[in-house]
Amino acid sequence: MTKLVKIRYLDHVEFRNLDSREVKPVVRETVGWLVHEDSNYVVVIWDRPALRDRSMRSRESGLALLKSDIIEMKVVETEA
Repeated sequence: MTKLVKIRYLDHVEFRNLDSREVKPVVRETVGWLVHEDSNYVVVIWDRPALRDRSMRSRESGLALLKSDIIEMKVVETEA
């Protein structure tokens, strides 16, 4: 059973030529299929092939997020 989730999380920020006192992590959001969860992190896929052919190598895109950086995670839908 795969869950479709919406996650709000803190993201790291790279900066150059700025006053470091003005920089802080930013809040971002993502929606995707939760394919892994343990006590430390989650993996969410937000782009995948519509038809999954086991003979082909699957190409997916997503995020691995530390749970300590997650502000909120809501289940949107559950797939059978």
